[in-house]
Amino acid sequence: MPPRTVVIGVDSSTQSTKAAFVDAGTGRLLAVGRAPHVVTGEAGARESDPEVWWQALRDAVAAGLKESGVAACAVTGIAVAGQQHGLVVLDREGRPLRPAMLWNDTRSAPQAAALTAALGGPDAWTARTGTVPVASITATKWQWLRENEPETATAAAAVRLPHDFLTERLAGTAVTDPGDASGTGWYSTATGAYDPELLELLGLDAALLPEVAETGASRVGSLTAEAADALGLPAGIAVAAGTGDNMSAAIGLGLGGAGLLDHPVLSLGTSGTVFAASRTRPASTALSGFAGADGTYLPLACTLNCTLAVDKVAALLGLDRNDAAPGGEAVFLPYLDGERTPDLPTAAGLLTGIRHDTTPQQLLGAAYEGAAFTVLRALDELLRACGLDPADPEVAGRPLRLIGGGAQGRVWVETVQRLSGRPVIVPGSGELVALGAAALAAAAAGGEDPVAIAAGWHTDEDTGEDVQLPAVQRDTATWQRVASALERAAGPLLGGV
Repeated sequence: MPPRTVVIGVDSSTQSTKAAFVDAGTGRLLAVGRAPHVVTGEAGARESDPEVWWQALRDAVAAGLKESGVAACAVTGIAVAGQQHGLVVLDREGRPLRPAMLWNDTRSAPQAAALTAALGGPDAWTARTGTVPVASITATKWQWLRENEPETATAAAAVRLPHDFLTERLAGTAVTDPGDASGTGWYSTATGAYDPELLELLGLDAALLPEVAETGASRVGSLTAEAADALGLPAGIAVAAGTGDNMSAAIGLGLGGAGLLDHPVLSLGTSGTVFAASRTRPASTALSGFAGADGTYLPLACTLNCTLAVDKVAALLGLDRNDAAPGGEAVFLPYLDGERTPDLPTAAGLLTGIRHDTTPQQLLGAAYEGAAFTVLRALDELLRACGLDPADPEVAGRPLRLIGGGAQGRVWVETVQRLSGRPVIVPGSGELVALGAAALAAAAAGGEDPVAIAAGWHTDEDTGEDVQLPAVQRDTATWQRVASALERAAGPLLGGV
């Protein structure tokens, strides 16, 4: 029997780093090392020191090696999937000039509006990048930096995304992938390259940016001796280009050209997202028209407020997160951090419809309903972006794959079932972002297609059984009540849609 080979998939998220040690042959998850991040900021600011990410990666790999009992010499590849959109600016030695502005930093909302107008409106941006600028997009953060910290912008010798920063630390090469690059606002999904006119609009020198690899599975270098020493791994193992966290989750689910196409996924985490892999280039101003990590496209809608917003309400009420009931007449729009979809960067949470008999459990249930409604609202637009008719019975009957931390919560699953009226699949494979990164690492080491690798891993008995839940009757009354509250409040109370 040939010796076991192992790959490491790194999920560098907003709150923590996870390093998944995966059997490259079977996809069996051998161990997951973890290390926390630190996020700071108030009044719309959300920042992290990139050096904390690097230390967390080192700690997570060390923990995974210890937990798995894997010999370091068995590891053949590594790839990083990172939180999208963050702005990392470096000096000539590769050190951060300031903390990274994260995806959920909303300070650049004015710059987003100005940039949208400067190019000729939402349609012009969609035609080039697939995405209309909102405060999450990296280009708006760069513009904010130019206007508010011009000395830092001028001093920047390199501009990176979070996963680019870590990949460069691993391989010593400045490289990104089409998936994560497509969330910057200066990469064109129409041409598959950085857009010179957009770079000029942003005053951004292309020389500051990393090279774009063909896919997230491209081998972009080998683990340097310095990085190998820091991680306790062999020098020379394959380093993949890596990708953004949403693109990596799609790979982990087996979504892409060599797997499932046009099947929707709903992710319940710090953010709520709905996405699908498609061969159709999305062109909707209501969505982010990202590229996938494997050469396909990944239309996606993202909300800023999901599990953390619900947990905040549970804490305020002194309730366990599962101690919830349907909201009744109460409606809670959980826009505690502003919102991205709909585009309400200055909004706050809004509670309405309380009666004398409203219970704390109903208020918590209303928070679940508001968060689930916000992300499910974009599902029909997502399907249209894939070239599908949402009213087609076959399309309407396609199951919704539910992932992220919320997918493990009973109330989350029940709320999504009730408000969507769709069959739901909760995949048995855990840590899908890290698993997708591991598939990218395996592809970089062996030259295969990462989606095919991940799909093959899903057939192994060690990956866990998917939970398949039938459709239930859709709760249209709650849906219409939340929709009506949003429509009435959007202008005067939430700052406009």
